[in-house]
Formats: sequence, C-alpha cells, structure tokens
Amino acid sequence: MTPDAVQAAEPADAPPADAPPAPRPPLPTVGPTRTLVAVALAAVMLPISVTGPGVALADMSDALNASAAATQWVLNAYNVAFTAFMLAAGSAADLFGRRRLFLSGTALFALASLVAGVAPAIWLVDVARFVQGVGAAAVLTSGSTLLAHSFTGAARARAFGVFGASIGFGLAMGPFISGLLVAAASWHAVFLVNVLVGAVVLVLARRLPESRNPEARRIDKPGVLTFTAALMLLALGFVEGPSEGWTSVATLGSFAGSAVFLAAFVAVELRGAEPMFDLTLLRSPTFVAIIWQPVSIVFAFAALLVYLPPYFQGAGGAGSTASGAMLLPLTLPVFILPMFSGVLVKRISVRMLLAVGPGVLAVALLLMTLTDPVSNRTGMYAALLLAGIGIGLAFGVMDNAAVSAVPPERAGMASGMFNTLRVAGETIGVACVAGLLLTATRGELSAHTAAGSGTMADDVVQGRLGSVHEAGGEDLVRNAVQGLNHGWDVVYVVLACVAFAGAVAIFTMVRDRDLEQAATAG
Repeated sequence: MTPDAVQAAEPADAPPADAPPAPRPPLPTVGPTRTLVAVALAAVMLPISVTGPGVALADMSDALNASAAATQWVLNAYNVAFTAFMLAAGSAADLFGRRRLFLSGTALFALASLVAGVAPAIWLVDVARFVQGVGAAAVLTSGSTLLAHSFTGAARARAFGVFGASIGFGLAMGPFISGLLVAAASWHAVFLVNVLVGAVVLVLARRLPESRNPEARRIDKPGVLTFTAALMLLALGFVEGPSEGWTSVATLGSFAGSAVFLAAFVAVELRGAEPMFDLTLLRSPTFVAIIWQPVSIVFAFAALLVYLPPYFQGAGGAGSTASGAMLLPLTLPVFILPMFSGVLVKRISVRMLLAVGPGVLAVALLLMTLTDPVSNRTGMYAALLLAGIGIGLAFGVMDNAAVSAVPPERAGMASGMFNTLRVAGETIGVACVAGLLLTATRGELSAHTAAGSGTMADDVVQGRLGSVHEAGGEDLVRNAVQGLNHGWDVVYVVLACVAFAGAVAIFTMVRDRDLEQAATAG
C-alpha cells in the first residue's frame, strides 16, 4: 500500500501520531435516588457511633487496662469533635464542593474507625474517636446539603423524611446493634463495622453530582478558630462539670473561655468580608427558630436513651435485654414516622409539624412524672410512646426546614449551624441530665436518710442497688428508689420546659411563606 493510500485510509480527524492522549472524560453523575441511598446509609452510621460504643466500654476497659476517666472519653471525644467542627464543615462544603467533602469525611470517618478498632491502648482509641467526630461533622453537613440540591418540592420532603428516619434509626438502635456485635465478636467489631459501611458509602457516592456556593472564595479561618474553640470549651465544661464540680476552677474556666471565644467569633463575623456564618441570616425569625429546633428535641431524646436503661435495671429490676426492649415505645416511632413526613406535609403545614413535635414531647415528659418502672409500667410505656411520636414528627421535617429557610447558595452554611446545634444539644443534654439527676437524687436522699447520700446516689443512679442493699437492707433500697424517682421527676419537668419553649418559639416565629418560597427557589 502506498503512503498516499495509507493517508487516505486514515480518518480525516485522526490526531497526529505524537499528540498527547486526550483527557479522560469525567465520570457521569448518577440520579437523586443514589444520592439518597448514599446519604441515608451514612446518616445511619453517624448516630450509631454516638449511642452505640457505650455498650462496649466495659469490655474495652478490661481489655486495654484503662481507667474509668480515660474510657469515658471514648464517648466524649467523639461528641465534642462532632459538635465543634460542624459549622466549619458547612463552610468547607460550600467552598470546596459538597460531594468532595462528603467523600473526604466518609474516608476520614472509616479510617478513624479502623484505628479505634485495632488500637492497643485507650489513648489511641480516644484520639481516633476525636478524628472520627471530625469526619462525622463533614459527612452530616455535606450530606444534608447534597439532598437539598438533588431534590425539590414534595420529593425533597420525602428525601429528608428518609434522612430523618436514618438518623432516628441510628440513635434508637445503636445500643442494640452494638450489643449484638459485642456478643457475636468483641468490642473491636463496634468500630470495625464502620469501615465496611464507609466503604459501601464511598462506592455509592463516587459519582454523585457536585455542587458548591459560587460566591465562596476562602475559608474564614478566624471564624473557624474562634467558633470551634468556643464550642469545644462549652462542650468540655458540660462534660467535665458533673465529675469535676460545677463550681470548680476547670469547669468555670471552660465556660468563661467559651464566652470569650464566642464574643470574639461575633466580632470577627461582623467585620469579615466573607464570614463563615452570615449573621444577617439571624434577622429572619423563621431561621432563628428552626436552627434552635433540634435542641428542644434531642436534649431530651439523647438523655433518655442514655439514662433510662440503668433506671429500668435498677429501680425496675429489669435485665439488660429487657431494659432495651422497654425503650422500643420511645425509639420505634422515631424510626417510622419520618418516612411519612412527605405525606404529612401535604395535610399539615411544616410550621405546625415543627411545633407539634416538641409540644407532644413536653406533654409526654410531664406524664412520665406520674409513672415509674415498678408500680405503673403500662403508664410509662404509654408516655414513652407519646414522646417517641413527638420526636418522630419533628425528625421528619426539621432538616428540610433548615436548608429551605435560606437561599440555595447558603444551604451548606445553614446545614452547618443546624447540625451544630443538634449535636450540641445531644452532648450538652446528656451531660446536663447527668448532673441534674445526680444532684436532685442526692438532695432527696440527704433529706430522708441518715446513711449519707454521696456514694449511694451514684450507685442508685447507675442502677447498682445491690451495694445499697448490702449497706442498709430493704428499707434503704426503698428510700434510695424513692430518691431516684424524685430525681427523675425533676429531670422530666426540666426537659418538658425545654421542649415546650421550643414549641412556642416555632409556633410564634416561623412563617410558612418563608419555607415555601425557599423550597420553590431550591
């Protein structure tokens, strides 16, 4: 074949022989259904990591020969980091891309889970849990924003209903799932299972569509540092307050430092050209009420999940399996109801659902003052069911409301603030209820027993009535249980006040047209 024939046989648009290879085309993106599956699966593993590892603490402490304080930080390190880095993660998602941060956060979360699962020392578990909390903050804020950009209208409401159900399932079933893992394998499995789940999420999320705020230019470093420091010190004060003393130098110093950094954050944001959180958004009463909505819900929910099982086991005489089953009236509605939020918002306004949730919870908590796990177990089940209904109604709509109350380009920022307050509510609620329950129980015991109240209050709150019986027999046990019931009555009333305040704020401050206009724009 002649050279002319060869040239004629080649396509007219063939590239020169020495031309560089053409760039690989980007992977095609996938539809919103795959986005929902990836985000919902990630949303399950995050709250399980809040409520689940507590089941493994005893085995972990024995295996690693750890002190009680060091072991407790397995829970605290995750909660503090999860809380403190939420808003920074929201800003990073707006700047670098929501899909990119979702992938990075999931990878970091899975890697930290691997380190925690194979760590030979408790200090390394604590460090890994802190890093895991940072990854969780990135996943939660970017995940909810991905949903907001992938769905609109009624489909968005249904998507966030699934998202809320996923979070509710993780919070509710975390202790049960972790108990099964510990029984089937060991404490290591509680952390290592997240490596597998994280790998599945990464595969699903690799081709998700990207989105970002086109106006974002840089990370507000002064804002990130001051806000993160303020939240870390606030969380640290509530975490350490019950053990160190609420008037100790360390606790008061943490609160004072938090106030200083918070004031510095406000000053930085007011003067900055590109603030991490645009304080002008707080001019909207709707947005202010919605970002405080999760506090009125999770403040009670997380505390009940942590402290009711010892109450059932001690005062109620239930075993560990039975005490978990006794929580089902509380937890099942939190898992089921958010899946019907898309149907509910067609018949009831978002504003009403947001207000009814904490309102129903407040009523249920007041009813719980009339029950106890010994003489009125049926009444307690009914009150727990009512509380679960209130929490479930709120979980199904509050994420969607948070990102719908702002313009679409501010969705990452809104998600960061909303989820910051949600996780802060969990962390602070658990710590506050611990101190309040112990203080109220100790005060009641001091007034009605002659045997002292310090160690006995600690024992009865943690369900260790055997030691109380050894110290004073049945009469002392009876007095101790009465003191504990009084302590819980105080807790129920305080939590009811917090929930009722949230209901009033939502009902009076939220305007339906704000949410409708934002949802239409998105």
